[in-house]
Amino acid sequence: MLKQTVALILLAFLPAIGEAIYYRHKVSWQSPVPASETVTVDLARSWGDNALWVDARPDNEFERDHVPGAIQLNEDRWNDLLGPFLATWTPEKKVVVYCSTQSCNLAIEVAQRLRSEAQIKDVFVLQGGWEEWLK
Repeated sequence: MLKQTVALILLAFLPAIGEAIYYRHKVSWQSPVPASETVTVDLARSWGDNALWVDARPDNEFERDHVPGAIQLNEDRWNDLLGPFLATWTPEKKVVVYCSTQSCNLAIEVAQRLRSEAQIKDVFVLQGGWEEWLK
């Protein structure tokens, strides 16, 4: 019984080992967001009315609290929320997208979609997210 268990464990590890060897040079350990596409709270605040804040968090978190004047735009309700966002956005505004924490990927996903689907150029992800804003 022990031999069979060890054999099954080894067989299960074989594909994982092969994948690790094959993809070893393809894994990025850097941030998925280039520095040119991120912004600090201080810099974003300095933009004043030229900044459009976008909250990428789920509905319940947005309803609880958000950056004053922020517009909600998240992946869950993208199709419903994109229209109201576009009605508020103007080309001279810089878009600052944030989510809950530094490790949150929601802001990254929303920012990428705004760049690719809505063809908006000045889209930035807030470094540190909502937690950094609260500091």
